[in-house]
Amino acid sequence: MWDTSNDYRLLVAEKSVELFLRTVEGANFKGKWNKKQALQAARKMTSEIQTLYYSYLEPAEMIKTPQINLLEDQAMEIVEALGGETWHRQFLELANREEKQKLEESLAKIKFFLNTISGLKGRISLGEVKDPVMGVDIKKGEILSVSKHPQADQLLVCNVNLQERAITVVTNDLEVREANPVAVALLPPEVFMGITSEGMFLGFGGNVLKDVKGDLGKIPQGIPLEALNESRNLVENFLQ
Repeated sequence: MWDTSNDYRLLVAEKSVELFLRTVEGANFKGKWNKKQALQAARKMTSEIQTLYYSYLEPAEMIKTPQINLLEDQAMEIVEALGGETWHRQFLELANREEKQKLEESLAKIKFFLNTISGLKGRISLGEVKDPVMGVDIKKGEILSVSKHPQADQLLVCNVNLQERAITVVTNDLEVREANPVAVALLPPEVFMGITSEGMFLGFGGNVLKDVKGDLGKIPQGIPLEALNESRNLVENFLQ
């Protein structure tokens, strides 16, 4: 019997729903979207996750439950309520310059929530692993571009290809370069002096891993265990 009540994948999923609700309840996004529908669908997710908490099913059985399918359906409903597949572009295009910094942070939080829910089944399918990093997706990415942070000389802003989408990652490793194959933990977004980072590069000793193996957009191969330590700590902090 698996202790689902302490499964980090479910704990992070529930916390991501709370983050989404806080973000959208206070949002005044410009454009055509259905705020009420998005909130209603997200609130339904909480009961589905609670059912999984107390199921004590092994992961192989958990992924077959109606709750997993319902969570995926509710995530799709939220995307439609937000305006469809290009929902985030619509909001950005209609925002004025003064609104964009705060808006980008809000949109990154919503993307984190949607990614956490949509990737839940895949993470659970990895089996009985009690580790905070199991609560978030870790993917191989490729750096598309690198630029200096406009407000901080010791930070770089990277655009990273994850196959299905590109994200922004802010890093203090000044040696990263375009085309580096990297491993990215899709953690809750953080703002670094006005730039929202949607993930964190894995590394250790102050250096990012820059020759990561595996398929783009999939779980990276051969990652040293110590490269996961900071992600573990950040997941634990998110759950507090």
